[in-house]
Amino acid sequence: MMAFLVSAMLPTRVFAINASDRYRSPRNPERKIRSSTELIVLHTTEAAEHGSLVKLCDRGEAHFCVTEEGRVYRIVDRDREAFHAGRSMWNGREDVDKFSIGIECVGYHDKPMPMAQIEAIKTLVKELQSMYRLSDDKVVCHSHVAYGAPNRWHRQKHRGRKRCGMLFAMPSVRAQLGLKKRPAYDADVRAKRLVVGDDYLRKVLYGNIDTMKSSYKDKSRSADDKTGIFSWLKWRGSETKAPAKSATKTTAAKPAAKTAAKTATAAKPKATLHSVTPPQTKQELIMRGYKIKGSVSKDTTAAKIAGPKWNSPDTYYTIRDKVIPGNKIDPAHIEKGMFIWMR
Repeated sequence: MMAFLVSAMLPTRVFAINASDRYRSPRNPERKIRSSTELIVLHTTEAAEHGSLVKLCDRGEAHFCVTEEGRVYRIVDRDREAFHAGRSMWNGREDVDKFSIGIECVGYHDKPMPMAQIEAIKTLVKELQSMYRLSDDKVVCHSHVAYGAPNRWHRQKHRGRKRCGMLFAMPSVRAQLGLKKRPAYDADVRAKRLVVGDDYLRKVLYGNIDTMKSSYKDKSRSADDKTGIFSWLKWRGSETKAPAKSATKTTAAKPAAKTAAKTATAAKPKATLHSVTPPQTKQELIMRGYKIKGSVSKDTTAAKIAGPKWNSPDTYYTIRDKVIPGNKIDPAHIEKGMFIWMR
């Protein structure tokens, strides 16, 4: 009795995932409650953010979606079935939706993701692992469980595994997510329930191919540098640094030449972070240290979010994968849903 009272008095952890309900699916109430949760499946949207979120919401095709800026959206309640895995098999069991949680990540199976997004995925995965007591090798990518429908070029009843989410099987990416283990082999191929339809993918999932290694190789950088801005500045500095020979020649030049050189240097504007090519993508904005200041809405104008800097060249607007500097945006074309980025 005393043991029971002591255990009852101990603090219990309250699980609360920090996610927005902006794209919560209207299909949520009609989805069944899952009987078990044995896997966390990581997907890549293979499409841009807005279109992906609308589609996921409309069809209820994931439990969560993580954007490149690190925002987490709840699509379907985590204890219900979300139709994310499609044609799937894991250790002889089909319809993986019935015993898994699906996380869609905005991006592509063969391209690195920004550190802000990686950190958000890591936090979400760790919370879910704690909730459902899942080991690291139970966090898989869609490629681990999905397989393609047959077509006229394949004699088998299927086309083997698919590449969606493939990067989440690579050791360098899993290391960034804090995952120390991954599935060791394909049980369904070993049991001849499936065949290998993509040998390159097999080597990624269970071999030593890791195309993301160079993107995540610098693990010793400052913990505050989660957007990679220090690395970017270091790279930019090495690119624009003048060669040592130029300094020697200037020192040896005649006084008149020295004066002319100094005048030209004074007149020439210094190269800064903003004198280089403006960022063209959200990932570049993140890499250069920009963060979302707010989103334009019916009641929230650009001026209200950014103040007098709403039209500054150091302020950026993004919508539908477009990046527009503040000094080039037409005020008449500032629309609802635009994100404003500042530093």
